[in-house]
Amino acid sequence: MKEIYLDHAATTYVRDEVLGVMNKYFQDEYGNPGSFHTIGLRSKRVIDSSRELVRDIINAKRTDEIIFTGSGTESVNLAIKGLVEKLEPLYGPAHIITSTIEHEAVIETLNYLEKERGYSVTRVPVDKYGLVNPKDVEDAIREDTILVTIMYANNEIGTIQPIEQIGKICRKKKVLFHTDACQAGGVLDLNVENLKVDMMTLNGSKIYGPKGIGMLYKKNSIKLVPLIHGGGQEFGYRSGTQNVAFIIGFSEALRLGQAERFWETKRLLELRRMLEDGILKNIPKTFLNGHPTKRLPNNANITISDIEGEAMMLYLNEYGICTSSGSACTSLTLEPSHVILAMGLPYEVAHGTLRFTLGRKTTKKDIEKIIEVLPGIVETLRKISPVNVNMDKLEIQGEKVYAN
Repeated sequence: MKEIYLDHAATTYVRDEVLGVMNKYFQDEYGNPGSFHTIGLRSKRVIDSSRELVRDIINAKRTDEIIFTGSGTESVNLAIKGLVEKLEPLYGPAHIITSTIEHEAVIETLNYLEKERGYSVTRVPVDKYGLVNPKDVEDAIREDTILVTIMYANNEIGTIQPIEQIGKICRKKKVLFHTDACQAGGVLDLNVENLKVDMMTLNGSKIYGPKGIGMLYKKNSIKLVPLIHGGGQEFGYRSGTQNVAFIIGFSEALRLGQAERFWETKRLLELRRMLEDGILKNIPKTFLNGHPTKRLPNNANITISDIEGEAMMLYLNEYGICTSSGSACTSLTLEPSHVILAMGLPYEVAHGTLRFTLGRKTTKKDIEKIIEVLPGIVETLRKISPVNVNMDKLEIQGEKVYAN
């Protein structure tokens, strides 16, 4: 039985081209970039060229604005906590703005600052499509606001936020702006000047690069306190022997993703429409979550009422079809997605969510297989379900949900 992997928002495989450039840095070119002999200097040159490549891709001004980290989560923590530690001696516990649908890396970092350090956090709402209104961000800015952190594209529903508009507001108000762009790395414009961001987080595991590598872009004028102290690598912001193989793998994956994003987006959109049409037209009481057009091309988040997403996911798994019912980072909890709830779906309906995230190896036959088996799974589970949602009365933020 062929395995059909539709969970690319959780992680991607390492593509052959990326593995190809990484391999020799495990055995043949093993030098420590901090060493001053020939072998070490060769490793340093590889890191320097990787940093230059990333700088050019995101249109940063300087190579020292690119800090390689151990993950996207570490990058988020460095951006937020590093700024807080730098500014707190001057301003004390201040004010930070975020949204209600951020990744757990942002959510838990801000929860810690709020509960343990006395910071004030404003979480701006989203509309029924999961979109942040830039005006809400502007209205939330106070005299003591030091940071706005809003994700570029959501990992669960794929909705793409108006980052450029928010960035313009932050610049006008002289407030620093960070975006978690991990889901955007292979498919959206990463030009930091266009986006008007001061800091941006990316990672390797979402762009067909290795796991355990990420980066933080930060403007040179921004000073942070490092999370990890030691030998002063990464311009003093991230001590520890640099992972040469993973750094070059990350930069190559980013290069390939950005080079191929236009034609790959077109291909993914065609497959996604086929999947959505096949589910929404053939299974009653279903509807799409997220914005209909301002959404990542590989993301289809669908609510199938009256049954739990986890049950559907397990049944699909028996057919070799790998999906998810929310974020991989919260897969151990049975609570419905905070993203789905933030958009206004009732608790009992939010449980019935499936997330399909397509990738480079997804084919038309894969989509046809899902459309073939899913209606039978839904019919089986609905027969034993105690839930029966009245779709005629179902509303999201005061507006009716139009289901088939």
